[in-house]
Amino acid sequence: MHLRTLILGAGAAGLHCAAHAGPDTLVIDHAKNPAEKVRISGGGRCNFTNLGVEPSCFLSENPHFAKSALKRYTQWDFIDLVDRYKIAWHEKTLGQLFCDESAKQIIAMLMSEVRAAGNDVWLQTALVDLHHDGSHFVATLEREGQRQTITAAQLVVATGGKSIPKMGATGLAYEIAEQFGHRLTETRPALVPFTFPDGRFKPLAGVAAPAQVRCGPTSFDEAVLFTHRGLSGPAILQISSYWSEGADIEINLCPTGDLAQTLKTQKKTSGRKQITTELAQHLPARLIQHLAQELSLAGNLADHSDARIDEIAASLSQWRLRPQGTEGYRTAEVTLGGVATDALSSKTMESRTQGGLFFIGEAVDVTGWLGGYNFQWAWSSAYAAATEIATRY
Repeated sequence: MHLRTLILGAGAAGLHCAAHAGPDTLVIDHAKNPAEKVRISGGGRCNFTNLGVEPSCFLSENPHFAKSALKRYTQWDFIDLVDRYKIAWHEKTLGQLFCDESAKQIIAMLMSEVRAAGNDVWLQTALVDLHHDGSHFVATLEREGQRQTITAAQLVVATGGKSIPKMGATGLAYEIAEQFGHRLTETRPALVPFTFPDGRFKPLAGVAAPAQVRCGPTSFDEAVLFTHRGLSGPAILQISSYWSEGADIEINLCPTGDLAQTLKTQKKTSGRKQITTELAQHLPARLIQHLAQELSLAGNLADHSDARIDEIAASLSQWRLRPQGTEGYRTAEVTLGGVATDALSSKTMESRTQGGLFFIGEAVDVTGWLGGYNFQWAWSSAYAAATEIATRY
C-alpha cells in the first residue's frame, strides 16, 4: 500500500494535520479512540486555545522557533473553525477558551475535517518497524492481528511526549527522531504538581488561596491548591515548567495588598484582636492555623511591634519552599523539551536531516503555558507541516 503521507498519532496535532495535508493521507494510532488527551482536557470541556497566545508564552531552547507557525495559524483561525461547526464556547479566565458542552465536540470536528479531506484514521494500529529506503518511508503496521507494509513519501510524527502514560503516551517520537539523526533536548514533566516529604501539607488538603508564585525571575499570579502530596493549582502548574530539582520557589500569599499596613491599622483600632483572627480575614483560616507555630503567630495585635508585624507580613509574602519533586509524567499535562528545533524548519516543521520527515505538536521542544497554549501549538505546527505537504501534490 503506497501513500503520499503517513501521520503517526491521532491526537490534536495529527488530526489537524490530516485535515490540511491533501489527499492520500492516513493517520494511525495504537489507541482505541482518537484524541484522548483532548477528551480529558479542561475537565472534559477542552481548553482549546487562548486569546492571549504570544510566542513569549512558550518555552524552548530556541525561543524564536514557534513564531512563524503561531503567526501563520493563529488562535483566531482555530476559533473560526470552531464557530463554523457551531460549537458554543466561553472564556473562563485569563483568555482561556472552553467548550460550553463537551470536548467530544472538538474531537468530532477534527474527525469530520479529516473525512472531508478524503483521508482516513486507523485506530488500534501499531507501528512495528520504520525505515527509509532511499526514496520512501517504509512502515510495517500491525492491525487486527495482521501485518502490512505501507510506503509513504512523507511521514509526520505527531505522537506527543511522555505525559499521562495511562492515555497511551510513549517516547516513540524521540526514538524516531534519533533514528533519523535528530538531537533531543532534556525532557521532564511540566505543568505538574509539586510533592513535599512527610505529608507536609496533608492537613491543608483542599485549601486554595490566590497567590503569586516565583521561581527565579519568572512568576505567575493565580491560585495555589494544597494537596495530600504537596502543592498544585494553576500558579504551581505554571511555575513547574521553570523549576528544576533542588531549586526553591517563593510564594506570596498576599499578592494584592499591603498586609503589613493593614495589620498596623487594625492594631490601632482593634489591638485586642488575636493576630491569627485578623490574618484569617485575609487568608484561609486553616492555612493560618497551620502556619501559626512555624511563624510564631500568637497573642493580640497590640502585643506585636510594627517591626514584628513587618516580619510576619514578609514571611507570608516571601514564603520560601523547596519541593522534593513533582508528581511526574503520571499527572503532568505536557512534556518539557523534546525534539531539538535546530534541525527542524520553523516554517514547515520538516527535518533538515531527512527530507519528507516532519515533527509537530508536543513531540517538539516547544512547551506552552497552562491555559490552551499547548493545543494552539498543536494546531499551528500541524498546519505549518500540512500546508507544506499539500504543495507537493
